[in-house]
Amino acid sequence: MYDYMLGGKDNFAVDRQAIDQLAELIPEAVPLARANRAFLQRAVRYVARAGVDQFLDLGSGLPTQGSAHEVAPEARVVYVDHDPVVAAHATALLRHSPGRARFVQADLLDPEEVLAGAGEFLDLDRPVGVLLVSILHFLPDGTDPQRAVAVLRERLAPGGYLVISHATTLGNVEDEERAASYRRSASASGGTDRSPAQIRAFFGDWPLEPPGLVQATDWRPDRPKLVGDWSLPSSLMAGVARKIT
Repeated sequence: MYDYMLGGKDNFAVDRQAIDQLAELIPEAVPLARANRAFLQRAVRYVARAGVDQFLDLGSGLPTQGSAHEVAPEARVVYVDHDPVVAAHATALLRHSPGRARFVQADLLDPEEVLAGAGEFLDLDRPVGVLLVSILHFLPDGTDPQRAVAVLRERLAPGGYLVISHATTLGNVEDEERAASYRRSASASGGTDRSPAQIRAFFGDWPLEPPGLVQATDWRPDRPKLVGDWSLPSSLMAGVARKIT
């Protein structure tokens, strides 16, 4: 379904039907998905320009439509998802990128398993860009995603980066009707909203790269906002942090 929202071709009729119905109920759903993917692409380019040539994309789903290995073609990328159907399709999709990208079936809530699989393809003694893009809000606090991310922060080599986007109901919401629409969008995707402070906590004590934790569309935009641009929801926060020591 995400592939279809991004304009891809790796989807089925049932996916297209579901998203078309979702878009009728929640018009923000598709623009949010595209804004999220655009953030991922900008963040990957930023981290790659900083000299990082390895990426670990957690909760990636299908690595399609502008995924990390396409944005940073010189880098090595490991995609991780626990869904066996995704694993089968992703492995087939990546057969054209041998030596550049690999898929690991694992649960990000088991970071040791994730790192063991990723370590067969990436050099974890060197900096890695870890992507947690629109995945943590699918994990309620009871599953302890905070612990999993803390393990990743501890194990990453200095110079590594943590890239996060996360749903929140807080932000510059113009009126209650739009705020309610954003909450419906999050609940429809099974999401768990967190406050900006809770999202910031996933970065630990790592310093955030400018402009900090902001709305996804405001994180180093690659074009100016034009007059008449459709106003995207403020319910998706994004940030990038670097491990200094």
